Amino acid sequence: MKKYWIGVASKEHVQRGVLGGFAQVCHGKAGPLNRMKEGDWIIYYSPTIKFGEKQPCQSFTAIGKIMSGNPYLFKMSKEFTPWRRDVTFVDSKEIPIQELLEKLSFIKDKKKWGFPFRKGCFEIPKVDFQVIAQAMGTCSL
Repeated sequence: MKKYWIGVASKEHVQRGVLGGFAQVCHGKAGPLNRMKEGDWIIYYSPTIKFGEKQPCQSFTAIGKIMSGNPYLFKMSKEFTPWRRDVTFVDSKEIPIQELLEKLSFIKDKKKWGFPFRKGCFEIPKVDFQVIAQAMGTCSL
C-alpha cells in the first residue's frame, strides 16, 4: 500500500536533493528512509531558506516518488556520511504553508501548526498529500 511522507529540510538542502535525485531526512538517519517503500511519495517542507539560519521559507518546496532500492550511505565529508534514498522529483511550484493550513488534517492545532514538522519526517494521509500536490501544480499524481 502506497504511503505519503513529509520530509523537513531547508530549501537549500531540498534543492540539492532535487538536483541529485535523492531524499535525505532527519540529519541523515536511516530509520525514516527504511520505512519508505518503492512507489511512496515524499513532499518536502522547508522551514528556512538555509540550514542553520533563521530566514523563514515556511513552504512546501519539492515533491517526488520513492524509487526502487534500499537506503544507502553517501560520504558528504570526512565527518558526515548520511543515509539517502533515490527519488524521482516531479516539476512543482513552491507553495507557502499558510495557504493550506486550514485544509490539512495532520495539523490539529492551527495556531501551533509547526509542531508536527519537528519530527523531521512523518507519514501523512493521502487526502493531505493530494491537497498539497494540487496546490504545488502536480494534479496528475
